[in-house]
Parts: sequence; structure tokens; C-alpha cells
Amino acid sequence: MKPAALVFALAALAPAAARAGETACWFEQGVIVAPASIAGLAGDYIIDTGAPVTQLHETKAQAAGLTETAQVGEVRLAGLTLAGRRFSVVDLDSRTWAFPTPIAGVIGADLLSGYVVDVSFAPCRVAIHPLRRAPRFGPAQALPLKTLGGVATARAAVSDGPTAFSGDFVVATGADAPVRIGQDRASAPGAKPADILPGGERRATLRAASFAGLLLENLPSGLTPPAAPSAGVIGAPLLARWRLRFDFPHRRLLLAPAG
Repeated sequence: MKPAALVFALAALAPAAARAGETACWFEQGVIVAPASIAGLAGDYIIDTGAPVTQLHETKAQAAGLTETAQVGEVRLAGLTLAGRRFSVVDLDSRTWAFPTPIAGVIGADLLSGYVVDVSFAPCRVAIHPLRRAPRFGPAQALPLKTLGGVATARAAVSDGPTAFSGDFVVATGADAPVRIGQDRASAPGAKPADILPGGERRATLRAASFAGLLLENLPSGLTPPAAPSAGVIGAPLLARWRLRFDFPHRRLLLAPAG
């Protein structure tokens, strides 16, 4: 099947104190996954700085007798124990179908945003620090972060060749494509939108993207649902070029050379 090319729509023009913790993770299916537990239910969880709400997979919740959509419970991740945290019970099958082993849920920005979060991809490690206990990180490039819809965004620019635009893109360690564009800004003639939305089996090709001073061409890409406040998403396959520090309290993203 011929790959679809992504083109832009014309309309697009006009927390409580805790000790620092660290855990091994793995970079699988284009996202960061780490061991964690929610409400005592241990498993493999996607660590997603681009998810506004922490989620527990419906299948795992129902097996434990959790039937309500809105829940409150203890969350454990990277040596941290966070009591009384809210989470949602959600059917995650469309997001996790490609994983060879079950995914228990998603740790989102609602839990991470009060901390300094370090992510490295090779070897894969996630460290979470209270603000005043974060170790030195650098030398690194710093990008300002802006909060939209409960998640952190950074500036990026994209082009389909004839057309280019810049905007605020969600920076997401749990997004499996290097770049995604909002469905109200772009389309992929020849492809069904559902096929290249998150959870779809296909990718479109984006002519070029610029992020953190890096220009990349002919990237695997896709769409995000319409009406999102951001222009799109910068995903883990692109972020893996650096070691990352999400300094959420100071609203900045630090990018250091990988390795």
C-alpha cells in the first residue's frame, strides 16, 4: 500500500512531598513503559507526559472489582508512593493492542507535573525528583513549556512542502509517532483518518519538522483528534534523540545529548 502524504488543511493557515525515585523502563512500540501500581494493581504502565489524566485499563480494574469510572487510590512509581490520587478507569484496548504483553494503564501529567522528571531512552530510565532535590542536569538546551489542556507544550514548526506553520505541540513520552498534526489542520489524502489517528495501524509522511533547533525530513506522522488546544504532538520517537528533563515547576524542558 502506498504511504499517504500528510498535507495541511487550508483552514490551518488563516503534590505532597516525597523522596526522589528512579526506575528502569523500556522503550516499546514507540513509547516509554515502566513498572508502577495504581490502587495496588501492579503492572506495566505507559509513562505519558502528554496525557492529562492518569488511567487504569478497564480490564484490570474490573478484575479487581473497580467498576466506577472515577477512582481515588494510591499510586506507586519510581520509588514514590502517592496517596489519595485520582485516576480514571478507561478502555485502553485501542491504544495498547500492539503490545506483546498487557498494559495496565497510563501515568499522566496530573501526577507528574508537580515534579522534575528525567527520562533517558538508552538505557531507559525514569527518575522523579521533588523540586529542591533534583540533581544537576546538563549541559543542556532549555525550551520554555506552556500548559494547554492540562499538559505541557513546546514550540515546533512543521511543513508539507508548500505550506508551513508553527505552534504549541504537546511533548509526549507516551505518543508513538515522531510528530502528529491536529486533524483540523491537516489531512492525508488516500488514507482514512481513523487509520492514522492515535491507535491506528498506519502512518502518513510529514515533509519536514523543526524542533529544538533540529530539522528533520520525511517523518512518519499522523493526526490527532480535532478541537485539541494544541497544534499537534511531539512524540517519543523524536524525543529519543535526547536525554530529557521535564522541569515542570519551572515550566521548561531541558534536552541533553543522548548517552
